[in-house]
Amino acid sequence: MRDSFGSAVNLTIFGESHGPAVGGVLHGLAAGLPVDEDFIARQMDKRRARGDGLTTARTEPDTVRFLSGVYKGHTTGTAITFVIENTNTRSGDYDQLAAMPRPGHADFTALAKYQGWQDSRGGGHFSGRLTAPVVAAGALCLGVLAAHGVRVGTHIIRCAGIEGSRFDAEPDRLARQLDALDARTEGLPVLDTAFEEPMRAAIKAAAADGDSVGGVLETAVLGLPAGIGEPFFDSVESVLSHLLFSIPAVKGVEFGSGFALAEMRGSQANDPFLLWKDRVVTGSNHNGGVNGGITNGMPLVLSTVIKPTPSIFKEQATVDLSTGQAATLQLKGRHDPCILPRARVVQDSMVALGLVDLMTQSAGLDWQRKGSEA
Repeated sequence: MRDSFGSAVNLTIFGESHGPAVGGVLHGLAAGLPVDEDFIARQMDKRRARGDGLTTARTEPDTVRFLSGVYKGHTTGTAITFVIENTNTRSGDYDQLAAMPRPGHADFTALAKYQGWQDSRGGGHFSGRLTAPVVAAGALCLGVLAAHGVRVGTHIIRCAGIEGSRFDAEPDRLARQLDALDARTEGLPVLDTAFEEPMRAAIKAAAADGDSVGGVLETAVLGLPAGIGEPFFDSVESVLSHLLFSIPAVKGVEFGSGFALAEMRGSQANDPFLLWKDRVVTGSNHNGGVNGGITNGMPLVLSTVIKPTPSIFKEQATVDLSTGQAATLQLKGRHDPCILPRARVVQDSMVALGLVDLMTQSAGLDWQRKGSEA
């Protein structure tokens, strides 16, 4: 099992959905970096379910407890180990699932791989619960990036077929959009609030029907220098796509204009280089701030497709593996009718982890320290 990712900065996650706790071990952060536990708590709160009809009724406090690597509010330079306790489980809801795999889930594939020894309660190690330690580690990495003036933000651009606004390609306008997102502490993470109520209504309508919806998240990174990325196999797109596809429910990733580039001519898809305030910029950003797998100094922009939550309350066809017969499955439990509101902070965290790893590979631990000393 591969529970670790990263080279210069490496994260290992552990735990199961209904075990005592989930957690992580983060290697590669320099000694002496400030650890803002209030910021970590705010990031964890973005992932936390609200029980508001838009997310699962399973709510957890998600308090991050550091076991090593943090002392007197700063990193020590050794492995940062942390746990997040599971305090609200109902394992009985999953008793029937041992022999009846849920459509759209990892139940059948986990059984095929681990031959029945896997913890299947709540999805076990395959559960979205394992994104909690990703967010905790991501908050530390976001702090490292912020010390260098690098900002990361994600919003919903599509939900249940309802299309919202996109990030602006111009850096100053993008900065204002990120400010507005940061200021929103309640409601759906959308740039234009006119789209919020229609999206809410679509999510609740699906939930009332025992169903779920998906959509698209868009992420922007502002303030990245040119020259980040390790071609050929560790390009920015390669590393971030690897991380983003690790998020449960992600089924597609695109950078910049992505699949829309297939409909353009080269004269439209190319981003012309210009001089602006004594630095090189591009007049458009169809390539999402990346050329040849390396950042070009423009905002890094990417999008992910989030499939509808597979845990739905409609009757579904499956196979009873104990009898070898066709069966009908009716789920119990507490499930998200839409994962988009909670997934956006996971996306921020994965992007931050990948970028800090790449930048540390390029510039070393001194790069991390210089940001905290600025």
